[in-house]
Formats: sequence, structure tokens, C-alpha cells
Amino acid sequence: MIKNYLKIAWRNLVNNKVYSLLNIMGLAAGMAVALIIGLWVNYQYSYDRFLPDNGRLYEVMRNFNSNGDTLTFSSTSLKLADALRHNIPEFAHVAETDGWGAHGLMVGNRKFYWYGVQAGGDFLKMFRYPFIYGNANAALKDPFSILLTESTAKALFGNGDPMNKLVRVDNHDNLKVAGVIKDVPANSTLQFKYVIPFSYYEATQSYVKTARTQGFDYNSYSIYAELKPGVSFGSVSAKIRDIEKGQTNSLNAVNSNVILYPMLKWHLYNQFKNGQANSGFIDYVRMFTLIGALVLLIACINFINLSTARSEKRAREVGVRKAIGSQRRDLIFQFLVESSLVTFISFLFSVVLVQLALPAFDALTGTLIAIPYGSPVFWMVMLTCVLFTGLMAGSRPAFYLSSFNPIRVLKGAIQVGKSASVSRKILVVTQFSCSIALIISTVIIYRQIQYAKDRPIGYQVSHLMSTDANDDLAHNFTALKNDLLQTGAVTSVTTATSPATTVWSHTDLDMFTGKRPGETVEMGRIDVSSDYFKTLGMRMLRGRDFIPGLKADTNNVVFNEAAIKRLRLTNPVSQLITWGRQRFRIIGVVKDALMNSPYSAADPTMFTYNADVPDRILLYQLSPNINAHAAIEKISPIFTKYNPAYPYDYRFVDQQYNEKFSQEELIGKLAGIFAGLAIFISCLGLFGLAAFVAEQRTKEIGIRKVLGASISQVWVLLSKDFILLVILSCLIASPLAFYFLQKWLLKYDYRITIGPGVFIISAIAVMVITIITVSFQSIKAALANPVKSLRSE
Repeated sequence: MIKNYLKIAWRNLVNNKVYSLLNIMGLAAGMAVALIIGLWVNYQYSYDRFLPDNGRLYEVMRNFNSNGDTLTFSSTSLKLADALRHNIPEFAHVAETDGWGAHGLMVGNRKFYWYGVQAGGDFLKMFRYPFIYGNANAALKDPFSILLTESTAKALFGNGDPMNKLVRVDNHDNLKVAGVIKDVPANSTLQFKYVIPFSYYEATQSYVKTARTQGFDYNSYSIYAELKPGVSFGSVSAKIRDIEKGQTNSLNAVNSNVILYPMLKWHLYNQFKNGQANSGFIDYVRMFTLIGALVLLIACINFINLSTARSEKRAREVGVRKAIGSQRRDLIFQFLVESSLVTFISFLFSVVLVQLALPAFDALTGTLIAIPYGSPVFWMVMLTCVLFTGLMAGSRPAFYLSSFNPIRVLKGAIQVGKSASVSRKILVVTQFSCSIALIISTVIIYRQIQYAKDRPIGYQVSHLMSTDANDDLAHNFTALKNDLLQTGAVTSVTTATSPATTVWSHTDLDMFTGKRPGETVEMGRIDVSSDYFKTLGMRMLRGRDFIPGLKADTNNVVFNEAAIKRLRLTNPVSQLITWGRQRFRIIGVVKDALMNSPYSAADPTMFTYNADVPDRILLYQLSPNINAHAAIEKISPIFTKYNPAYPYDYRFVDQQYNEKFSQEELIGKLAGIFAGLAIFISCLGLFGLAAFVAEQRTKEIGIRKVLGASISQVWVLLSKDFILLVILSCLIASPLAFYFLQKWLLKYDYRITIGPGVFIISAIAVMVITIITVSFQSIKAALANPVKSLRSE
């Protein structure tokens, strides 16, 4: 029986090639979108799950009560790491880390500047990456050792055994290779090319050794911890919550609660609100899951509409089958088999489409997604989805067609009732409402991005470059600066402890004029050398800049506007503040600059002067009279001269700033692509329905033409119903899109206002697309010879 059903289904597909093609194309496109979104969502959920016992791994963080607002920080103290290690037996391992940044690695003439981490001895015991050489117990035991990833080892030593060979780090010390692990997967939150023992960091950096003896308020490090098996998260959370409050002489410690941030939340739940990680990238994952479901729904609506619209073509078949004894359930089963066959063929085409689209999709999203052909779970899920889609798409046609009365059908009295027509219109309205909502969303996302991009930044990002200032560059800074300026390619040079586009360090002020009892003031802090504001093009509003070489300025401070507003100072210049138990005088106020999020207000920031030159970031402004390529050719030898152990590594600050928009731009591009596909699928269905309506009204059109109807009148006759449905879809989609987009925009402090223009433009665009789609069939019917259609009369 199944074989017979499949044979009939195949014959119907072949005999109705146009409608079959429209159905298969629509379903294939919808399933391709759903499949590629499903693979992307699965990839996002796979982050960090490759590690054993990932459910017991946590990052230790702090919730800081800032005058009633809860701020969450990942920076912690070494004292906290020791307290957790020695006082909380529920932890199996605790490891402190620092230096998630780049360092110079050199073996002979091979020089690289790569990102790595300095980690405590338990780091590899909790993050159990697979070893190629060595083991977790010995890899970080010797302070003067280094662990390499497979690709790093190959780059430094070729294909030979790297164990016990030496790597020169930062041109200071030779570290012995104590282990090699496989490359860290792309779906890992922690990314590094090597691991250096934290004990080496302590042995070679005096301030790190000092930090071990400092209090809970010396927060500059990261801590990771693993719970013992069977230990509940809740019990440990309650136990460590107030562990810092014993340090009563520190307002920072007294106002801090220690929390555990589960590893399985690191990637998706990466935004904290009121001390809880309850949002972040997960919002976009949910958004695209919904989009995938909507696009698939639109494709299924196409199938339903085209199948029910052609019901009269199958009416006599149903009548004959019922007359010779077929039960309704047999007919329902037959039609469901037909829809499942169409769905299966569509699925095969969708797999081909996804395979062709994946390279471009991976390049766009920066992911490494592939169809897991060898996974039985994948095929079980896909077959289940195909079956579900086939049943969902074919259920209405199956139940509708099988309900025909055989006597009326065989007498030729069958006519599609108003209920079928109304339901078909409802489905079309639903279909286009979803498509229009996606179009509106795409426009709003792009407008929000552009709005933030057009916002005044507060400093000059074009022609501004940055290079990590290691010890060699910092020690030779004066000579380096003079040589760079003499080339004519550089107009200004400075150093700072943060890049131009990020504030790495935050602190609390101890005292200032007008401070209220118990009040805390948290703000960014950047240590700078001379010419910092000149190099960045930041404008001084009041007071003065730091004077090059003036030692007295090390006891002075410059605030930005946001900091002055936060401190409630009306005449800030010359006022005194206390920070780090040291008195500073305010000498200037600089205009706010967007150093963190371009969607939020400028962060309160203080700038302190370091006459000895901070060794974190070197910033230099290129001359506007020279192109970047020529400038790099001129200055590259100078960096090599003073920094021979490192390759010349540079970044353009305007590119770094534009990276702040990368996530929203990605979402906008994906939303635009999927909105376009949704409209395409909807128009396929509209094209099929228009063709069917034109076919059903062939004789009516012939009579109207004989009586003098023009082509335009016939076009209006066939198009007006579809245009009215699309107008109704616009009226439904607009308030729904407004509601959800308004909620989405609330996450940004600096945001657009949604006006009526976007809805009008989107409606006009969809109307034009609809008219073009329907007009082909309408004009074709209007141009047909009425003699042919009326010949049988």
C-alpha cells in the first residue's frame, strides 16, 4: 500500500511540475534557513562543553554594591585566591591567572607575538585539555617552564619533539617546554597559544609578589575554581559570599560579594544585570531560533495554500476513491505520504543549499560550522524534523481534501467554499506579517548601528595606531619617540595602561569634596605619559594637560566630564582627592571620549601621570600627509631596532573601534539575509496562488475582454485581493515589530527613536515586491486570447 501511495504521489509531482517546483523550492529554502540556524545555534551552545566535568567549573567574580547599584567585576585579588584554596574544602582546585595578553616567543630566528596566559598550578587540572606531550601534574610545576599548544610548538620547533627545549619569552628568560596540548578548540571561551606558570610571574615581577600579601581590595587577577563531585553550587555560593567582608578597613571589600560564574554560562550569558548573568549573546541565539522557526512556518504555509488552492483538481480523484470504498483515513494517509515525499525531496535540496552556503556563512559569522554527516544523532533529529514538517505542512490539505462529498464531487457540484478561501487568506496574511516584521527589524538594527557610528567619539581614531609597549620599548621610549617623529610619518607619540578603545583598569576614590558617608565611587583609571591627550586628539575643557618631564604632575590628576559630574564638583580645578591613600590635585578636565561602549554614556575616568612611562600600550598618530602603507614601511625598522626580539605588531585604532559594532552588524546582516529569504519564499507562494487564480478565472477574463475590459482593468481585478492582504499584513506586523524592537532597544543607553518612516518604507517595499510578483500572472492572463478561453462555450 505504501508503495502504491508513493507511486501516486510521484505521478502527481510529475504531472504538476510548476506547482511541485514552487512547493519544493519554498520548502527547501525554508528548511535550509532552519537547518543553518539550527547548526549555528548548536555551535553556540557547544561552547566549553568539550571539557570534562564542565558543569563543576566556575570563574570567581565580585558583585560590588555601588550606592545601591550592583556592578559585577571579574577582577579579583590573590588574597581571595588563597582564602578559597585554604578555607573552602568544597573546591577541588583553585587557580589564579593573569596576563591574558600577548607576549613575545622566540626560538632562534623564529619570532612570534601571541596571546597566552599565566596560570596557577591547578589550571590544567581543572581545564583538562588533551596532552600530546607531558601531563597536567608536571606541566606548570617548574616556574621557568612553558606549556605550548600543538600549533605553537610546530611554529617554534617544526615537526620535532619540543619537550625540554627552550623558548625565550619577552626577550628576558628562557623557559623550558614542559608539555604540549592539542590546540584549543574554536568553541572555547578561553583562547590561548601557551601557558606560563603563575609562579614565574611572581618570581620575576615584584609587584605580583607584593600583591600576594595585599588585601582583598587589590583586584587585578582572575580566579577559576572547580567544585568537588557531589558538592552543591548553592551551598558553596552561600559560604563564599561574604568572605571578603572581614577586611573592614576597605570600603571596596566591605561592599563586595563573591560569586561563582558557571562555565556553561560564560559564552551565552555574558552580560550581568543586578549581579546576575541573565542576558547576553543568548538573546541573539533565541532571536535567530525564532527567525528559523518563522521562515520554516512561512514555507509550510506556502505548501498548505498551494495544496488547498488546487483542491478542485483532486476533487474527482477523491470522489472516485471514496465511491469504490476508500475510507477517509486512507485518503488522509495518502495525502500525508505525498506531503512527506515533497518534504523529503525538499530536505535533500536544503542540505545541498546549506553545504553550498556554509563557507560564506562561516566567513560572515567567524564560526567553523559543518554538517555532521557522520553523526547518527544529527540524522535522527533531521528525520524527525522532516517528518514533523511533512505532517505540519500536509495536515490541512489532507483533512480538507479527504472531507469532500463523493456524490457532489462526481456530479460536478463541488466548489471551494468561503471557509477555504478565508483560511487561505489568513495564512497569506500570517506569512507576510512575519516577513514584513523581519524587514522592519533589519532596518531598525541597521539604523541603530549607524546612529551609534555617527555619534561623536571624543577623540581622533583615524591615523591613530597602537602597539603593545613591552619592557624593551618602554625602556627605550625617549629614543624611540624621537626616531619616530624624525621620520615625518608620525606627529605624536605616547603610552598608556589602556588602549584607546578600552579602559582596562577600574578603581574607587577614597575621598573627595562632598563625599557622603558610606558612598562609593567607581571609575576607570588610565596611567598615561606625556602628550597623551594631544596624541588622541582629546580636548581639554578646563585647566591644563600634564607637562612633559614635570615630576610634580605625578601627584596631579585629570578627570573627564563624566567623572566630574559623578563627583558633583562645580569648580573642580585645584580641588584635592584621595586615591590609594594618596592625595592628588585636579589640574584639568578633558572632554568625554567613548572608550568603552559606543551605545552607552562615557564612563567616568581619571587620568594619572607616569613620568617613568607606563609599559602597556604605545599610541602614535600618523601624519595625515602620508598613507598608512608608506608610514608603516618607514616606522617598521625603528620598532625592529629597539625591539629586535619581537615582530613589529600594530593595530589601527579606527578598526579596533569599529569592532565594537561587529556583533550588531553581524546580527543585522543575518537578519537582512533571512528577511530576504522569507520574502522570497512568500513571493513563491504568492506567484503560485496568482497563477491558480488566473487559471480559475480564465473564462471570466475572456468574457470581460470581449465586453471591452482593458488590460489594466483585468490586472486590477486579479491583483487587488493580494494587495489588500499585504496591506493588512503591514497593519498587523508594524505594531508587533514596534513592541519587540522597542524592548530590544532598551538595552542601549544611546539609541534611536522608532518613527513611522521605517514602517511606511517597509510597507512600500513589500507592496512593490507583491505587485511585481502578482503582475506577471495578471498581465499574462490579461494578454491571453479570449477566443481560446471561450471556444468550448
